[in-house]
Amino acid sequence: MSRRVVITGLGVVSGFGLTTDDFWQGISHGRCAIKPLPQQDNLKISLGATLPEYDENELFSTEELPLLDRFSQLSILAAEQAATDAEFVSDEALQDAAVIIGNAAGSKNTDEEVYKKIHTSKNPRVHPLAIPKGMHSAVASSVSSRLGIHGPVFSVSSACASGAHAIIQGCMMIQQGLVDIALVGGTDAPFPYVLLKAWEAMRVVSDEVCRPFSKDRKGMSLGEGAGILVLESEEHANRRGARIYAELAGYSMSSDAGHITRPDVDSIAKAMRGALQNASVTAEDVDYVNAHGTGTLANDLAETQALHQVFAEHAEDIAVSSTKSMHGHTLGASSAMELVGTVLALHHNIIPPTVNFTEAGEGCDLDYVANEPRQQQVEVAMSNSFAFGGLNAVLVVKSYP
Repeated sequence: MSRRVVITGLGVVSGFGLTTDDFWQGISHGRCAIKPLPQQDNLKISLGATLPEYDENELFSTEELPLLDRFSQLSILAAEQAATDAEFVSDEALQDAAVIIGNAAGSKNTDEEVYKKIHTSKNPRVHPLAIPKGMHSAVASSVSSRLGIHGPVFSVSSACASGAHAIIQGCMMIQQGLVDIALVGGTDAPFPYVLLKAWEAMRVVSDEVCRPFSKDRKGMSLGEGAGILVLESEEHANRRGARIYAELAGYSMSSDAGHITRPDVDSIAKAMRGALQNASVTAEDVDYVNAHGTGTLANDLAETQALHQVFAEHAEDIAVSSTKSMHGHTLGASSAMELVGTVLALHHNIIPPTVNFTEAGEGCDLDYVANEPRQQQVEVAMSNSFAFGGLNAVLVVKSYP
């Protein structure tokens, strides 16, 4: 038994704003949400795609807030949008759905609150809910509670591929008949001071805006946000008359089983080939690739080489872009947000650009849709995610019907 899986709801919060429309208007017009961060002592990272300020007391109840780290808040906001977008008419409609949400950094905001209380304020008393608030699975549990979902609920964590792995897991559960509906995606809020210091030490974060595939690229720009999609079996979606954005046609995963941060071209290519095969499409069918495209020297070159390896002569005809150049690298949320962007590119036939692009880097010789969006028919698209630890996940979507 293997059922077709379709996408019926989309939800995003990002540096562009608190709605999916904010996100789409941003990336489809080539805007950049990467901006100066508040200055902090002894911190070199000065740019990031942070969310606009919002009043958490207006969005969450006094009973909820003690249990909601920022990464959980973002997942709720995106999940509610996705459920509303899918036009579920009652709470009972989602009762038996699955919730699978990925995250990479986890509850660093809660951790930092604890550290500050103990080491800065010299207060030995920690909030009694710090553990349930800060556990990686809190994001899925909080969405389940907010939306009244009683089906399978859990989180996954696989660095920058977390959202994609969550999406794949939900897709497989629907294909096998375990559930009819799955809310899937990723979330992260990576701007606590201690976490920024750790990123600073890795020397992969740029002191300028992110410039994927450019000769003068200096690294990534961090972002925060969440992306959630509603997946349904085709039968269930059609039975309730749902609007269908696209078919989630295929996926594949691979592991480099090698260096923890240096990408492996052959392993990346393996994941892309596997996704094409799983989706029953050929390389020549693909119109657009939403690249992992972090803006680091190693990743952009390896991804370009892998695209050449998989698509051969057709690689020159594919539109490739990195939306991280606009919304930043949102870690566990990135692959989910990028799939939302890919689905909307297919839905509207508009390919988001790679902004901040200057001059192609050495070995980066593809069509990166530089700086300006492109109106183009998109029938089949691929979204790539290649995480630290050598964890690769690739998704393929098709127009529907």
